[in-house]
Amino acid sequence: MTHTLRKGYVPSPFGQLHYAECGRGEPVLMLHQTPRSWTEYLDVLPLVGAEHRAIAMDTLGFGASAKPEGPHSIERFADAADALIEALELDRFHLVGHHTGGVIAVELAARHQDRVASLLLSATSFVDEEKRRTAATRKPVDHVDPKPDGSHLQELWNRRRGFYQEGEEAALNRFMVDALTVLDRVEDGHEAVRRYVMDERLPRITARTLAVCAPGDHYSLPSLEKFAAALGCETRVLSGGHVPALEQLPEEFSKVVLEWVAGR
Repeated sequence: MTHTLRKGYVPSPFGQLHYAECGRGEPVLMLHQTPRSWTEYLDVLPLVGAEHRAIAMDTLGFGASAKPEGPHSIERFADAADALIEALELDRFHLVGHHTGGVIAVELAARHQDRVASLLLSATSFVDEEKRRTAATRKPVDHVDPKPDGSHLQELWNRRRGFYQEGEEAALNRFMVDALTVLDRVEDGHEAVRRYVMDERLPRITARTLAVCAPGDHYSLPSLEKFAAALGCETRVLSGGHVPALEQLPEEFSKVVLEWVAGR
């Protein structure tokens, strides 16, 4: 069955990269937020995979992908994604990125003008000079110091608890697994976003672009207007949800993806 979830690894200059996929046909490559893994798209993959080859990779340094030493950057994340794109022979593909994944998608779309059929930026930060200038003053998002009594686990849980409604603990558990896997470098993706010189790359994007966001995600919601001004792109606000909107509204999010990929 095309809805069967398949997992695999591909080689890269940084080590092996892990991905999961579902379906057949025109590829849709999906990139997750920090410090998540492909499991952020767990419920989205089979829905998009019903019509396309839906692929969700673990960003370099996260999930089951290689964790090389040295500083991460959006460019290095994109270099690793390039290796996966080549290994899977994705000659032409659609891009979907959520939060950090959206920033990586911006870099990939700027690099692959002729290969990116469409671009969907979900809750993606618009990184301008002001955001880079104030990066050093930003509070850590997910950093916790390990404690002998394990109380840091509760602290980490509480840092994200407010994004999830009662009954969504399974998704929050998946966040915990992903964050604990990279606890020593849990902030690296956030820091890479804040350093990225996005404004120099946006003019190179030629793909049809849609910027979407959940109404509760006040971190990213203001970026919709900025992307619309910079790219002349369409924008859309989902019917609900917060930072983990992909897990809270997988059916709605998948419908948006499928309609955008189809040009509707």
